[in-house]
Amino acid sequence: MIARIVMAGLAGAVFLLPVAGLAQPPAPSPAPKNECFFTSQFANWRAGGDRTIYIRTNANRFYRLDLTGRCPALTSPGAMLVNKFHSSSICSPLDWDMRVSQGPGSIAVSCTVSKMTRLSPAEVAALPKDQKP
Repeated sequence: MIARIVMAGLAGAVFLLPVAGLAQPPAPSPAPKNECFFTSQFANWRAGGDRTIYIRTNANRFYRLDLTGRCPALTSPGAMLVNKFHSSSICSPLDWDMRVSQGPGSIAVSCTVSKMTRLSPAEVAALPKDQKP
C-alpha cells in the first residue's frame, strides 16, 4: 500500500517537471542606458532629410531624431529649430516640443519626434558630412 502511494507521488512529480520548467520567470533584461542630456547641452543640429534630425550635445554625444511624418521645412536653407522644453533634461521623444521655421518671419510648423536614438562613434563616423552636426 505504501509502495503504491510512493509510486503515485513519483509519477505525479514526473508529470509536473515539464510544467515547472516552463513556469520559470524569464531572465531579467539588462537595464537601459541613461541616454538623457540637459537642455543646456543641446549644441547643434542638421537635417538628415525631411523625416530625420541629427543633433550634437556639447558633451560630444550625437543623437538621431526620427519624426512621425514629413517635415519639409527642415530642408529649407534657412531652417531654424524652435524648441520649447518643459523640463531641464531630454530623455525620450516625449520631451521634445519642436517646431521648425524656414527662416526669420516665417511661421514655425510642428514636427513631432517619434524616436530618439543615441549614435555610436561608428554611426557618427558614417554620417555624410552635410548631415553631421
